[in-house]
Amino acid sequence: MQKYETDANALLKAAETNRAEGMQPSEPYRVELINMLENHLPAYDDEAVAKKRIITFLKETQQPFGKTNLAGHITASAWLINSAGTEVLLTHHYKLNRWLQLGGHTEIGETIIEAARREALEESGLTDIQLVSDAIFDLDVHEIPTYRMTPSHIHYDIRFMFMADSKAKTTVNRESKQLKWIPIDQVAIYTREWSVLRMVQKTPGFLKNK
Repeated sequence: MQKYETDANALLKAAETNRAEGMQPSEPYRVELINMLENHLPAYDDEAVAKKRIITFLKETQQPFGKTNLAGHITASAWLINSAGTEVLLTHHYKLNRWLQLGGHTEIGETIIEAARREALEESGLTDIQLVSDAIFDLDVHEIPTYRMTPSHIHYDIRFMFMADSKAKTTVNRESKQLKWIPIDQVAIYTREWSVLRMVQKTPGFLKNK
């Protein structure tokens, strides 16, 4: 387990280099993410399909980050467990009305891990979380249904495992109906979403190897 830290000087240097070379601000993050994906070994066949789709999307889409691309975009999620690895913090998503992991859209100029961490902090109200590994934990590609003025679109979701104190105070924001620390072996009571249950199954092995 490692404490997540941001190398601000490296990010500023990369941004300056991009401007000098005429590159898009998100270009180094695209390259970095493709490298991370190529090093990721999917544990399931559907995750392997998702990996291929995400890499193709990154290579063929002019702006894969943020949410300006109405057809779809890269998103970042946090599988947030307690220190014992026996509970996970899930959100009862307001728009989707489902129990899901924390996560959401990326912002231009941040790494995928920074995005996952930011989303976890914003959606949980926690102030201290730790990155378990900088290796990708899980991948998923799924359709988000139409909501009001936003048309249906695809989320290419990159997931990382984080750890936090389950006794720390959490705060529900406007995107959630409820937050709850749920015993890992009881997640199936709250959701039948396969991508969530897949992460439940992967948790023990991922922790053992880190």
